[in-house]
Amino acid sequence: MVSENSNMSLTDMKEGQTGIIVSVAGGKGATKRLADLGLSPGTEIKVIRKALFSGPVKVLVRGSRIVIGRGLALKIIVALK
Repeated sequence: MVSENSNMSLTDMKEGQTGIIVSVAGGKGATKRLADLGLSPGTEIKVIRKALFSGPVKVLVRGSRIVIGRGLALKIIVALK
């Protein structure tokens, strides 16, 4: 079981970690953009690669590899699996 305290931003996850998207903390535009990419609450997401301090995050979602800018990645709240 996942506790509420284990929720974190996608940018806080380490390479190789898998989680479930809990929420998207953004406006209509960001939420729609992410949903169009298949990133919506309840979806499993795995971090494949990320830069150390800044830059995009490469993830695996629904069988597709997607690169997300750090600004959008900060808005994705995930619970570790």
